[in-house]
Amino acid sequence: MAKIFWDTNLFIYLLEDEGPLAERVTEIWDGMAARGDRLYTSALTVGEILVRPARIGARDVEQQYLHAFRNPGITVIPFDLRIAPLYARVRGDLTIRPPDAIQLACAAAAEVDLFITNDERLSKKQIPQIKFITSLERAPIA
Repeated sequence: MAKIFWDTNLFIYLLEDEGPLAERVTEIWDGMAARGDRLYTSALTVGEILVRPARIGARDVEQQYLHAFRNPGITVIPFDLRIAPLYARVRGDLTIRPPDAIQLACAAAAEVDLFITNDERLSKKQIPQIKFITSLERAPIA
């Protein structure tokens, strides 16, 4: 069983898109479920996912998305005082934007095995307490 963190964009593809990226994320989700892997993300991801339904006033969609994140198979990590020092260390690399640093710090706090993003820039970073960071395209699971 691996601990796998999904960056926000994977959830956007899964929940809002129906193209090849959504298909790839679904393949990864199915592979994770078959192996019994654990899915992690941050509260920032949840907030970002809720932007579109909030902007268009789709309260029903907002509630559906919130319900999806209450799935017992998903661990949502809060950005809190425990995470703040990790964030500060990640932000020491000034090429990492604050929202990305929050994601990476939350993943590091959970000591995930794999962080999957579609941000190629992040896939080249090395963060202590995260074994591997990879792009959606190169994710070794499906």
